[in-house]
Amino acid sequence: MTRDDVLNMLWQNADRYVSGEELARALSLSRTAVWKTVGQLRAEGYAIESRPKRGYRLLSGSDVLSAEGVLRHLRRRDLRLRVYKTISSTNTVLKTLAAEGEEPGLVLISEEQSAGRGRLGRSFYSPPGSGLYMSLLLRPAMPAAEATRLTVCAAVAVCETVEELSGRDAQIKWVNDVFVDGRKVCGILTEASVDCESGALHYVIVGIGVNTRVPEGDYPEELRGVAGSAFGEEAIPELRCRLAAGILDRLADYAENPAAPAIFEGYRRRSLVLGREISILAPGRDPVPAVAVDLDEDCSLLARLPDGSIRRLSSGEVSVKPRNEGGE
Repeated sequence: MTRDDVLNMLWQNADRYVSGEELARALSLSRTAVWKTVGQLRAEGYAIESRPKRGYRLLSGSDVLSAEGVLRHLRRRDLRLRVYKTISSTNTVLKTLAAEGEEPGLVLISEEQSAGRGRLGRSFYSPPGSGLYMSLLLRPAMPAAEATRLTVCAAVAVCETVEELSGRDAQIKWVNDVFVDGRKVCGILTEASVDCESGALHYVIVGIGVNTRVPEGDYPEELRGVAGSAFGEEAIPELRCRLAAGILDRLADYAENPAAPAIFEGYRRRSLVLGREISILAPGRDPVPAVAVDLDEDCSLLARLPDGSIRRLSSGEVSVKPRNEGGE
């Protein structure tokens, strides 16, 4: 495609200006076709600088989310991508496709969600331009009781990719939230269809939402004390495309052997809750104070209650007491 050819050549020469004549000659295009294609790319959001007698240069801060951009960095060629400008919810749409028999390995990625969903029926704020929202369809041969391992795989994949691209440390708040610098930057929603008789999984959808930048105008007031961004103001070319590819490569790899000890260790090492005072939360009940003492090998949380007994939590939600309230 003319558009992709021009874009790829600009990426390959991002450290210099490429003249319209050079682009036209290398791609067997007319100068007019090159000029029109550059205009199209600018309209899509690519930051392309032009200088008389020098040509065009793709600026390093370009962060357009596209299938071509993700594929440029994606190692796993068994994944199939569909990228949207806006969607109701990548999980919701992918669940419909899965129920209709869609093969595993399909990934839906969107610039924006109009009805993004989080755990426990909450909404997930998904504005355009500042986040990555995507869902992966899997059909794993595992009992439904072990599906939480896929959430663990996703959390580790997100942390490793954020750390690689940003140089910042990422932590995991049990069971499915990723934090950077004390702020939530990612939520993971894993949903499954289960055969009630056998307990086997029909399919699993792993939904991941990452705040890459602070959105224009900041977060809504109710999120400002909690939400953060995984990246600062540094210019990272094709940031969201690289982020999507890195997460998907790792998640697809880990999903092939989700019980691997290295995945558990990566999760445990980044735990935000171990050794901390927490409250165990349940709808319609008072919070139960406890101390998070360990994770078992399937990443269930072991919490010590005030009477000294240990409660094993395989699902649910906890809040973490700030350290400055505990005298630490």
